[in-house]
Amino acid sequence: MKKIAPVIVFLLVGLCSLSAQIRADSLASRVDLVGHPEVQALRSSREESLEKILKTDGWKAYDSSFATTPETAIWIKFPLENTSLDTLTTYLFYSGFHMDLYLQNDGEIEHFQNGYLVSLGERSEPKWYFFTALELLSLQQSLCYIRIINDYKTGRSNAPILYSRTDYLDFMDRVKTREAPSIAFIYTYLISLCCILIFVLVFWFRLRKQVYFYYLGYLVFQILYAFVVLQTTLATVGNLGSHVPYLSLITKESIQFSFIGFYIFFILHLLEIKAFSRQLSKALVSLGIFCFVYALSKFIFNYYEGLYSNNRELIAYIVRLIVLPLNIVLFIWIILKVKHPLMKYFVMGQSLFFIGAFVSSYIHYNKLHLEPDGIFNFPHAQHIIFQAGLLGEVFCFSIALGEKVFLIQKEKDRASQKLIEQLQQNQIMEENMRKELDEQVQQKTEELIKLYSEMEKQKEEQIKRSFVERLRDMKMLALRSQMNPHFIFNSLNALKNLVMLSREEDAIQYLDNFSVLLRTILQNSSKNTISVEEELEMLELYLSLEKSRLGEDFSFTIQCNSREALSQYTIPPLLLQPFVENAIWHGLHPSGKPEKKLSVTFDTSQQLKITIEDNGVGRKESGKTKKTHPSAGTRITQERLSLYNHISEAKMQLTILDLENDQGVPEGTRITITYNE
Repeated sequence: MKKIAPVIVFLLVGLCSLSAQIRADSLASRVDLVGHPEVQALRSSREESLEKILKTDGWKAYDSSFATTPETAIWIKFPLENTSLDTLTTYLFYSGFHMDLYLQNDGEIEHFQNGYLVSLGERSEPKWYFFTALELLSLQQSLCYIRIINDYKTGRSNAPILYSRTDYLDFMDRVKTREAPSIAFIYTYLISLCCILIFVLVFWFRLRKQVYFYYLGYLVFQILYAFVVLQTTLATVGNLGSHVPYLSLITKESIQFSFIGFYIFFILHLLEIKAFSRQLSKALVSLGIFCFVYALSKFIFNYYEGLYSNNRELIAYIVRLIVLPLNIVLFIWIILKVKHPLMKYFVMGQSLFFIGAFVSSYIHYNKLHLEPDGIFNFPHAQHIIFQAGLLGEVFCFSIALGEKVFLIQKEKDRASQKLIEQLQQNQIMEENMRKELDEQVQQKTEELIKLYSEMEKQKEEQIKRSFVERLRDMKMLALRSQMNPHFIFNSLNALKNLVMLSREEDAIQYLDNFSVLLRTILQNSSKNTISVEEELEMLELYLSLEKSRLGEDFSFTIQCNSREALSQYTIPPLLLQPFVENAIWHGLHPSGKPEKKLSVTFDTSQQLKITIEDNGVGRKESGKTKKTHPSAGTRITQERLSLYNHISEAKMQLTILDLENDQGVPEGTRITITYNE
């Protein structure tokens, strides 16, 4: 009996020592730490260190009464043992915000950190914030210390749970299978928004319109919202919110109100609401500014006050109760007041947004996503439905932007056509005026002949000389009136080519320059002579028009010793342009040379000498290929030059030289006008 007593005592001690450990190698499934006889807990301040906790007494059995507060943390300790000969891995599950786990073994302490608000770079487990892997060597006995901190306003704390490897894998398999469709939708949502963002970015860089800028802001904040939602899932690829979880959480509402603000300003410019109702426009601007101010204020408040504020959600509910009904009122107001071609896309997109927002809110507040057999019982149901409504709205507005581009282009075409018709009417009017002038001249001539035929011979000679001079003046005026329609006809042909080639921007620029040139020509039409400097300015305008039409393979140079010297010489208006035009159309245009050059030189070193030289096909080759009538502009200009020499004291001499190389191959044409006083 004395020998049996020590054995019984030894067995009891051994059993007690075994019962004092949680054996990792014999975990049946999961072990809830709350209420476990071997788990103790202690409440302390949030800043308490492990060293001080190790020296602190007062540990109590861990039960549901232990909950965190904004000022306190919960410490949990329990023994963990691996009695097998293999290395085992046990998984600690905790789905709270912050958890520090210390594993004490043979005087050494391993530190693990995990939790929803722990950034990805600081986690012990890089994939999941709620599972921490604890590796125990063979026959290893350890003491685990867990510190739990809650960063939310409620004091409720999730209790840690131990899982075996098999149960951990089963748990993760079930969760991944359940969340896979939701994660796939969020990825689809993100990719769709990013693709649309790229196209809108290109349009904004190209057109620099405010409507594209506001739509970009709308898309950017929707993408940020998608990343915030993605952080709450098990997604690993592209989960940017897991790197800044706290920032992601406190900016969620600010992001929502930011994209609402951008959306309001986008609608203002898309539907051109100011043109229909100034009061409605002011109301929308005020609401948009309020959304931006609230988003910024909410971010600053959350950043400095954290997640403990009791009034945080109350303020959010109040603001939503104001903004959402106001959105509906403005939506109805827009439908009643605005009559825009893109209204159908706005109504459809806004309706999808309201449906998504209403259903999402209804699910959230009635907890429909928690009903086991409910239609909305899938992960992140409220976010998925809200994002589905947003995505439908984005698609509608993207189509609206595309149609807006089409409407703008259509309006430009209509304006261009109207301008062309107006120019044609002006041309017809000018032709009628010319004919009327010819008739008046003819009638006046007959009257003068009849009147002065009865006068004596001396007076008849004097009248005849006066009549001849006036007749020459009128002929000069008639030739000049023929010159202007000819130039306008050629310029309209160039504009027509640009429009037919769909070079809209070049056509618009061409129209701008052409209008300046046409105005200058019309101003000088009433003058018999202008200065060579003014002629040079008109020539520069004309060459810039031809440069925009012909492209980079055409180049021109204008050389002038002194513009001030050119102002001392006078010539008939639009004298040089026909020669330059003839060099371009009949010399350079049919040329196959890679570089088509034209040079105009004004030499005032002695007398004025104007040289126009091109490297085109030459007059002979041009005459072979020409199937139309000869250049009317050159013929008229030669007649004008001849008449000018008759009525002016200064004389101008015209020479045309065909340029050839040593083998006789044409290399262009040189036209020289020499001014002799």
